[in-house]
Amino acid sequence: MNALAVPEPLPVTLDAEKTALLARLADGLAPEQLYWVAAWSAARASHARQATSHPGTPAETARAPRLTILYGSQTGNAKRLAEQLAARGEAAGLPVRLVRADAYPARELARETHLLIVISTQGEGEPPDDARGFVEFVLGKRAPRLAQLHYAVLGLGDSSYPQFCAIGGQLDARLAELGASRFAPLGEADVDIEQVAVPWSANALAQAREALGKVSSPSATHGATVHALPTRSTHSREHPFAATVLANQRIVSRDSERAVHHLELSLEGAGLRYAPGDAIGIWPTNPPALVEQWLQALRLDGAREVTHEGRTLPLGHWLGRERELTRLTRAFVAAHAAASGHADLMRVLRKEHAASFADLLASHQPIDLLRRHRAAWRADDLVAALRPLTPRLYSIASSPRAVGEDEVHLTVARVDYEAFGAAHVGAASAFLSSIEEDATVPVFIEANDRFRLPADDSRDIIMIGPGTGVAPFRAFVQDRRETGARGRNWLFFGNRHFTRDFLYQVEWQEALKSGALHRLDLAFSRDGAHKVYVQDRLREQGRGLYAWLEGGAHLYVCGDANHMAKDVHAALVDIAVAHGGHSPDAARAWLADLLTQGRYARDVY
Repeated sequence: MNALAVPEPLPVTLDAEKTALLARLADGLAPEQLYWVAAWSAARASHARQATSHPGTPAETARAPRLTILYGSQTGNAKRLAEQLAARGEAAGLPVRLVRADAYPARELARETHLLIVISTQGEGEPPDDARGFVEFVLGKRAPRLAQLHYAVLGLGDSSYPQFCAIGGQLDARLAELGASRFAPLGEADVDIEQVAVPWSANALAQAREALGKVSSPSATHGATVHALPTRSTHSREHPFAATVLANQRIVSRDSERAVHHLELSLEGAGLRYAPGDAIGIWPTNPPALVEQWLQALRLDGAREVTHEGRTLPLGHWLGRERELTRLTRAFVAAHAAASGHADLMRVLRKEHAASFADLLASHQPIDLLRRHRAAWRADDLVAALRPLTPRLYSIASSPRAVGEDEVHLTVARVDYEAFGAAHVGAASAFLSSIEEDATVPVFIEANDRFRLPADDSRDIIMIGPGTGVAPFRAFVQDRRETGARGRNWLFFGNRHFTRDFLYQVEWQEALKSGALHRLDLAFSRDGAHKVYVQDRLREQGRGLYAWLEGGAHLYVCGDANHMAKDVHAALVDIAVAHGGHSPDAARAWLADLLTQGRYARDVY
């Protein structure tokens, strides 16, 4: 029998970083997934070969009508919606291209004919990190006239913040100003995303389909859409996995001003997979004591059955497991103002009192309004006025290479404070910090592709994570240790007191001793006569930090978005000015370039 002829391998090579990236992608994939990747690659190669063989094809393809779906996502919601839109569009026969905002060449906007944008708003009206460059381009002076463009914008936000869906609104208005035409009105979705996103998406896709015309087959997309890899788990945000609690340990001293817990959960049997940098989603239960406070304040019976959107449940169940009780929103303030008839509440909702309204959202929980401004709420109206309970995301504090694929760790600071003469807690942190071992927690994995370790393990990394922001860097150091990464690891950590709040102190000391951690700079703000924060340590180590970055290091920041992340960014600008010889504008541009390159990544909340 003749031997099977094996073709000579093509003389093609990849650089080290691309090779490492491919290896990371393939790591952990099942055989059927690897076959899918191979088939997808072959299809891409076929399209590329056809384009090379027929010089006219690329230009024709570029001009062919298609719907580009562009997303900017900080926590994954906009990405998830954009992927759903792309899948539904293809199923309807539309030629679709799905692209993340930072991968979209700005020069293409002038040639785009149909564009659908899904974008979130962060903190005080800021774009997600992966969309900063796109947003700046569209809002800036270099944006072209767009008379040929038909567009639609779906903004995501949180109405417990004053600048609700600000970025979506700005893009929608600016594209119209540049001459583009809407094929669907601006959509603005709150944290109960589906209530707005589902009908908006159906209408937007119908309008796009009408504008583009029905394509006979989804294959007419010319390879423009990249499908998501098939998953090995049926568990998701909508169908969470009941993870067993393996450990729940307080990791600060008993006299610490804020309780912080380290939790270890079992994912055995879930089929869920995660990587360092990802987040774990938790569906919490509201504290029973808080539910009782609501019932007492409103003089309502928790056993009273309430029917809402086709479901009938006792009021106590609605309040405990289905409705948001700790976050104040504009919609609930307006509803309570109408129910109570209180003039002060009605006044604060006016545009001219935006600052007072922002203060109200920041300082009050809904229970404070119920106590201060009494109203006769009906149980049915109350359930309808409150927004649905939503999951909380926590940065994962473990590497599966170190703890195993069926285990995941997280770090939780309990929100617990006094205000207006009463105790207040956070729903998720109270739920998690008090949960006992062997109990179960509903969880899912939220991938964070922009917060990843370098594909090239010889790259140095700089990690800035005060408080519980240190969680993902525990995962990073574990992973780099397990893989024998060649790059150096530098951690900046801060908290209030060295003796009370040094999270994972023993682990960091052992990592320094073993060489898994190369540098550790600490800032304990309440231990000295003057408060010292991580941004102060950054400036002190500015020369070395700038040298690491100029040498190719990746920089990561995790923690509070409204204060810490801004202060750290300002410190980095100062460092680039002081040690790089940049002007302030050039320093900001330098950091923006690091963001674009993926070498400056932020996981902020």
